[in-house]
Amino acid sequence: MPARAARLVDLAPETVSFRDAVLTGLSASPKSIPPTYFYDARGSELFEQICALPEYYPTRTEIGILTRNAGEIAMRIGAGAQLVEYGSGASEKVRIILDALQDPVAYVPVDISGEYLSGVAERLAGDYPGLEVTAVVADYHRPFAVPAPRRPARNRASLFTGSTIGNFSPEEAMAFLRHAARRLSRGGALVIGADLRKDPKVLHDAYNDSAGVTAAFNLNLLARINRELGGTFDLAAFDHYAFYNPGPGRIEMHLISRRAQRVTVAGHSFYFGTGESIHTENSHKFDVDGFRDIARRAGFVPEALWLDDERRFSVHLLRSP
Repeated sequence: MPARAARLVDLAPETVSFRDAVLTGLSASPKSIPPTYFYDARGSELFEQICALPEYYPTRTEIGILTRNAGEIAMRIGAGAQLVEYGSGASEKVRIILDALQDPVAYVPVDISGEYLSGVAERLAGDYPGLEVTAVVADYHRPFAVPAPRRPARNRASLFTGSTIGNFSPEEAMAFLRHAARRLSRGGALVIGADLRKDPKVLHDAYNDSAGVTAAFNLNLLARINRELGGTFDLAAFDHYAFYNPGPGRIEMHLISRRAQRVTVAGHSFYFGTGESIHTENSHKFDVDGFRDIARRAGFVPEALWLDDERRFSVHLLRSP
Protein backbone atom coordinates (compact mmCIF):
# COMPACT_ATOMS: atom_id res chain seq x y z
CA MET A 1 0.00 0.00 0.00
CA PRO A 2 1.44 3.41 -0.93
CA ALA A 3 2.37 5.76 1.89
CA ARG A 4 -0.15 8.44 2.77
CA ALA A 5 1.27 11.91 3.38
CA ALA A 6 1.01 13.22 6.91
CA ARG A 7 -1.31 16.12 7.63
CA LEU A 8 -0.25 19.03 9.84
CA VAL A 9 -2.87 20.88 11.88
CA ASP A 10 -1.46 24.01 13.51
CA LEU A 11 -3.59 25.15 16.45
CA ALA A 12 -1.23 28.12 16.86
CA PRO A 13 0.44 28.11 20.27
CA GLU A 14 1.43 31.66 19.34
CA THR A 15 4.66 33.54 19.98
CA VAL A 16 2.67 36.08 22.01
CA SER A 17 2.04 33.34 24.56
CA PHE A 18 5.79 32.72 24.79
CA ARG A 19 6.37 36.46 25.15
CA ASP A 20 3.78 36.83 27.89
CA ALA A 21 5.06 33.79 29.79
CA VAL A 22 8.66 35.06 29.68
CA LEU A 23 7.80 38.62 30.70
CA THR A 24 5.53 37.41 33.49
CA GLY A 25 8.09 34.89 34.72
CA LEU A 26 11.01 37.30 34.71
CA SER A 27 8.91 39.89 36.55
CA ALA A 28 8.08 37.43 39.33
CA SER A 29 10.07 36.78 42.48
CA PRO A 30 11.60 34.26 42.27
CA LYS A 31 11.96 34.31 38.48
CA SER A 32 10.69 31.30 36.49
CA ILE A 33 9.80 30.26 32.94
CA PRO A 34 7.57 27.23 32.17
CA PRO A 35 9.44 24.20 30.72
CA THR A 36 7.00 24.09 27.79
CA TYR A 37 9.18 26.67 26.07
CA PHE A 38 12.30 24.49 26.01
CA TYR A 39 11.00 22.79 22.90
CA ASP A 40 11.77 24.87 19.87
CA ALA A 41 13.44 22.91 17.06
CA ARG A 42 16.90 23.13 18.68
CA GLY A 43 15.54 22.30 22.12
CA SER A 44 13.75 19.23 20.75
CA GLU A 45 16.98 18.04 19.11
CA LEU A 46 18.94 18.50 22.34
CA PHE A 47 16.33 16.61 24.32
CA GLU A 48 16.63 13.66 21.95
CA GLN A 49 20.39 13.73 22.63
CA ILE A 50 19.72 13.76 26.38
CA CYS A 51 17.59 10.64 26.02
CA ALA A 52 20.60 8.75 24.61
CA LEU A 53 23.00 9.72 27.42
CA PRO A 54 24.33 6.96 29.69
CA GLU A 55 23.37 8.89 32.83
CA TYR A 56 19.81 9.50 31.68
CA TYR A 57 18.08 6.24 32.60
CA PRO A 58 14.36 7.15 32.06
CA THR A 59 14.26 6.76 28.28
CA ARG A 60 16.02 3.41 27.94
CA THR A 61 14.23 2.05 31.01
CA GLU A 62 10.81 3.03 29.70
CA ILE A 63 11.65 1.66 26.23
CA GLY A 64 12.58 -1.65 27.88
CA ILE A 65 9.25 -1.77 29.74
CA LEU A 66 7.26 -0.94 26.58
CA THR A 67 9.17 -3.48 24.47
CA ARG A 68 8.67 -6.34 26.95
CA ASN A 69 4.97 -5.61 27.39
CA ALA A 70 3.94 -4.30 23.97
CA GLY A 71 1.70 -7.28 23.24
CA GLU A 72 -0.32 -6.87 26.43
CA ILE A 73 -0.51 -3.09 26.00
CA ALA A 74 -1.82 -3.50 22.44
CA MET A 75 -4.35 -6.11 23.56
CA ARG A 76 -5.69 -3.77 26.24
CA ILE A 77 -5.92 -0.84 23.79
CA GLY A 78 -7.78 -2.97 21.25
CA ALA A 79 -7.95 -3.27 17.47
CA GLY A 80 -8.70 -0.44 15.06
CA ALA A 81 -7.50 2.29 17.41
CA GLN A 82 -6.80 5.97 17.02
CA LEU A 83 -3.71 6.73 19.09
CA VAL A 84 -3.00 10.28 20.29
CA GLU A 85 0.49 10.95 21.68
CA TYR A 86 1.07 13.97 23.91
CA GLY A 87 4.54 15.52 23.66
CA SER A 88 5.47 13.12 20.89
CA GLY A 89 9.01 14.40 20.26
CA ALA A 90 10.73 12.07 17.79
CA SER A 91 7.83 9.56 17.94
CA GLU A 92 10.22 6.67 18.60
CA LYS A 93 8.46 4.99 21.53
CA VAL A 94 5.11 4.96 19.76
CA ARG A 95 6.60 2.68 17.10
CA ILE A 96 6.84 -0.06 19.72
CA ILE A 97 3.09 0.23 20.31
CA LEU A 98 2.13 0.68 16.64
CA ASP A 99 4.07 -2.45 15.69
CA ALA A 100 2.06 -4.46 18.24
CA LEU A 101 -1.39 -2.97 17.57
CA GLN A 102 -3.90 -4.78 15.40
CA ASP A 103 -5.02 -2.62 12.45
CA PRO A 104 -4.32 0.84 13.94
CA VAL A 105 -6.46 3.45 12.18
CA ALA A 106 -4.75 6.73 12.96
CA TYR A 107 -1.87 8.29 14.86
CA VAL A 108 -1.99 11.87 16.13
CA PRO A 109 1.34 13.20 17.45
CA VAL A 110 0.90 16.40 19.47
CA ASP A 111 3.77 18.77 20.25
CA ILE A 112 4.49 22.48 20.49
CA SER A 113 7.31 22.69 17.90
CA GLY A 114 5.66 22.62 14.49
CA GLU A 115 8.91 22.69 12.51
CA TYR A 116 10.24 19.62 14.31
CA LEU A 117 6.88 17.83 14.41
CA SER A 118 6.28 18.11 10.67
CA GLY A 119 9.46 16.21 9.77
CA VAL A 120 8.83 13.52 12.37
CA ALA A 121 5.26 12.98 11.14
CA GLU A 122 6.35 12.67 7.50
CA ARG A 123 8.95 10.04 8.39
CA LEU A 124 6.46 8.03 10.39
CA ALA A 125 3.81 8.21 7.68
CA GLY A 126 6.38 6.87 5.23
CA ASP A 127 7.25 3.98 7.53
CA TYR A 128 3.61 2.99 8.17
CA PRO A 129 1.77 2.94 4.81
CA GLY A 130 -1.97 3.05 5.28
CA LEU A 131 -1.80 4.63 8.73
CA GLU A 132 -3.43 8.05 8.86
CA VAL A 133 -0.93 10.43 10.50
CA THR A 134 -2.23 13.85 11.53
CA ALA A 135 0.29 15.95 13.44
CA VAL A 136 -1.19 18.61 15.73
CA VAL A 137 0.83 21.65 16.80
CA ALA A 138 -0.62 22.56 20.20
CA ASP A 139 0.14 23.23 23.82
CA TYR A 140 -1.18 20.00 25.32
CA HIS A 141 -1.28 21.58 28.79
CA ARG A 142 -4.50 23.17 27.57
CA PRO A 143 -7.63 21.63 25.98
CA PHE A 144 -7.40 21.26 22.21
CA ALA A 145 -9.35 19.53 19.45
CA VAL A 146 -8.23 16.13 18.12
CA PRO A 147 -9.10 15.68 14.42
CA ALA A 148 -11.40 12.73 13.76
CA PRO A 149 -9.86 10.03 11.55
CA ARG A 150 -11.23 9.51 8.06
CA ARG A 151 -11.82 5.84 8.84
CA PRO A 152 -13.84 5.46 12.07
CA ALA A 153 -11.83 4.11 14.99
CA ARG A 154 -13.16 1.23 17.06
CA ASN A 155 -11.02 2.17 20.05
CA ARG A 156 -9.34 5.32 21.35
CA ALA A 157 -6.11 5.56 23.29
CA SER A 158 -3.56 8.16 24.32
CA LEU A 159 0.15 7.82 25.01
CA PHE A 160 2.12 10.09 27.37
CA THR A 161 5.64 8.81 27.89
CA GLY A 162 8.88 10.03 29.43
CA SER A 163 7.32 10.95 32.79
CA THR A 164 6.51 14.34 31.32
CA ILE A 165 3.61 14.37 33.78
CA GLY A 166 6.32 14.99 36.39
CA ASN A 167 7.09 18.38 34.84
CA PHE A 168 3.64 19.61 35.82
CA SER A 169 2.75 21.09 39.17
CA PRO A 170 0.36 18.85 41.16
CA GLU A 171 -2.52 21.12 40.12
CA GLU A 172 -1.50 21.06 36.46
CA ALA A 173 -1.10 17.26 36.53
CA MET A 174 -4.60 16.84 37.92
CA ALA A 175 -6.09 19.22 35.33
CA PHE A 176 -4.29 17.40 32.50
CA LEU A 177 -5.41 13.96 33.66
CA ARG A 178 -9.01 15.11 34.11
CA HIS A 179 -9.06 16.49 30.58
CA ALA A 180 -7.48 13.28 29.23
CA ALA A 181 -10.09 11.21 31.07
CA ARG A 182 -12.93 13.26 29.55
CA ARG A 183 -11.45 12.91 26.06
CA LEU A 184 -11.19 9.14 26.49
CA SER A 185 -14.59 8.72 28.13
CA ARG A 186 -16.55 5.52 27.45
CA GLY A 187 -13.64 3.15 27.77
CA GLY A 188 -10.56 4.76 26.22
CA ALA A 189 -7.11 3.98 27.60
CA LEU A 190 -4.21 6.23 28.59
CA VAL A 191 -0.74 4.64 28.61
CA ILE A 192 1.48 6.88 30.73
CA GLY A 193 5.04 6.72 32.06
CA ALA A 194 5.89 7.92 35.56
CA ASP A 195 9.41 8.11 36.99
CA LEU A 196 9.80 6.71 40.50
CA ARG A 197 11.59 7.96 43.61
CA LYS A 198 15.04 6.46 44.03
CA ASP A 199 18.63 7.08 45.17
CA PRO A 200 19.19 10.88 44.87
CA LYS A 201 22.65 10.28 43.33
CA VAL A 202 21.05 8.46 40.39
CA LEU A 203 18.71 11.41 39.93
CA HIS A 204 21.50 13.98 40.26
CA ASP A 205 23.64 12.27 37.61
CA ALA A 206 20.70 12.02 35.20
CA TYR A 207 20.24 15.81 35.18
CA ASN A 208 23.93 16.78 35.36
CA ASP A 209 25.47 14.70 32.57
CA SER A 210 29.21 14.76 32.02
CA ALA A 211 28.85 15.78 28.35
CA GLY A 212 26.98 18.96 29.26
CA VAL A 213 24.01 18.25 26.98
CA THR A 214 21.43 18.99 29.70
CA ALA A 215 23.22 22.26 30.41
CA ALA A 216 23.02 23.17 26.70
CA PHE A 217 19.33 22.24 26.68
CA ASN A 218 18.65 24.51 29.66
CA LEU A 219 20.67 27.40 28.23
CA ASN A 220 18.97 27.06 24.85
CA LEU A 221 15.91 28.62 26.47
CA LEU A 222 17.86 31.87 26.76
CA ALA A 223 19.03 31.55 23.15
CA ARG A 224 15.41 31.17 22.08
CA ILE A 225 14.42 34.29 24.04
CA ASN A 226 17.24 36.21 22.32
CA ARG A 227 16.18 35.01 18.88
CA GLU A 228 12.39 35.30 19.14
CA LEU A 229 11.88 38.07 21.69
CA GLY A 230 14.84 40.37 21.07
CA GLY A 231 16.57 39.27 24.27
CA THR A 232 20.08 40.32 25.26
CA PHE A 233 21.01 37.33 27.43
CA ASP A 234 24.72 36.51 27.53
CA LEU A 235 24.60 32.72 27.75
CA ALA A 236 28.13 32.61 29.16
CA ALA A 237 26.89 34.65 32.13
CA PHE A 238 24.50 31.88 33.28
CA ASP A 239 25.13 28.37 34.65
CA HIS A 240 22.94 25.28 34.52
CA TYR A 241 22.08 24.05 38.03
CA ALA A 242 19.97 20.96 38.83
CA PHE A 243 19.40 19.29 42.19
CA TYR A 244 17.02 16.89 43.94
CA ASN A 245 14.63 18.47 46.45
CA PRO A 246 13.52 15.59 48.71
CA GLY A 247 10.61 17.44 50.35
CA PRO A 248 8.34 17.63 47.29
CA GLY A 249 10.25 14.73 45.70
CA ARG A 250 11.41 16.52 42.58
CA ILE A 251 14.42 17.51 40.54
CA GLU A 252 14.63 21.29 40.11
CA MET A 253 16.44 22.91 37.18
CA HIS A 254 17.64 26.50 37.31
CA LEU A 255 19.74 28.97 35.34
CA ILE A 256 22.01 30.85 37.75
CA SER A 257 23.31 34.34 37.04
CA ARG A 258 27.10 34.37 37.45
CA ARG A 259 27.23 38.11 38.05
CA ALA A 260 25.06 41.17 38.62
CA GLN A 261 23.63 42.13 35.24
CA ARG A 262 20.71 43.71 33.44
CA VAL A 263 18.97 41.98 30.53
CA THR A 264 16.41 43.32 28.05
CA VAL A 265 13.59 41.17 26.66
CA ALA A 266 10.93 42.52 24.26
CA GLY A 267 11.80 46.06 25.33
CA HIS A 268 11.55 45.30 29.06
CA SER A 269 14.57 45.47 31.38
CA PHE A 270 15.27 42.90 34.10
CA TYR A 271 17.92 42.95 36.81
CA PHE A 272 19.74 39.82 38.01
CA GLY A 273 21.80 39.72 41.16
CA THR A 274 24.84 37.45 41.47
CA GLY A 275 23.56 33.94 42.13
CA GLU A 276 19.95 34.79 41.27
CA SER A 277 18.16 32.05 39.35
CA ILE A 278 15.51 31.48 36.73
CA HIS A 279 13.62 28.34 37.73
CA THR A 280 13.08 26.48 34.45
CA GLU A 281 11.80 23.02 35.33
CA ASN A 282 10.52 20.67 38.00
CA SER A 283 10.57 16.91 37.46
CA HIS A 284 8.45 15.24 40.12
CA LYS A 285 9.14 11.63 41.03
CA PHE A 286 6.32 9.35 42.18
CA ASP A 287 5.63 6.22 44.15
CA VAL A 288 3.30 3.69 42.50
CA ASP A 289 0.42 3.87 44.96
CA GLY A 290 0.55 7.65 45.07
CA PHE A 291 0.39 7.94 41.28
CA ARG A 292 -2.52 5.52 41.03
CA ASP A 293 -4.38 7.55 43.66
CA ILE A 294 -3.84 10.73 41.58
CA ALA A 295 -5.24 8.89 38.53
CA ARG A 296 -8.34 7.78 40.44
CA ARG A 297 -9.03 11.31 41.65
CA ALA A 298 -8.75 12.52 38.03
CA GLY A 299 -11.45 10.09 36.90
CA PHE A 300 -9.42 7.11 35.67
CA VAL A 301 -9.49 3.49 36.79
CA PRO A 302 -5.93 2.07 37.10
CA GLU A 303 -6.00 -1.14 35.07
CA ALA A 304 -2.43 -2.33 34.54
CA LEU A 305 1.08 -1.56 35.78
CA TRP A 306 4.49 -2.49 34.38
CA LEU A 307 7.87 -1.92 36.09
CA ASP A 308 11.53 -2.53 35.27
CA ASP A 309 13.48 -5.01 37.43
CA GLU A 310 15.11 -2.21 39.46
CA ARG A 311 11.78 -0.41 39.99
CA ARG A 312 13.20 2.83 38.63
CA PHE A 313 10.31 3.59 36.30
CA SER A 314 6.64 2.71 35.91
CA VAL A 315 4.24 2.48 32.96
CA HIS A 316 0.52 2.57 33.77
CA LEU A 317 -2.54 1.82 31.69
CA LEU A 318 -5.44 3.91 32.97
CA ARG A 319 -9.00 3.33 31.77
CA SER A 320 -11.58 6.07 31.45
CA PRO A 321 -14.90 4.48 32.49
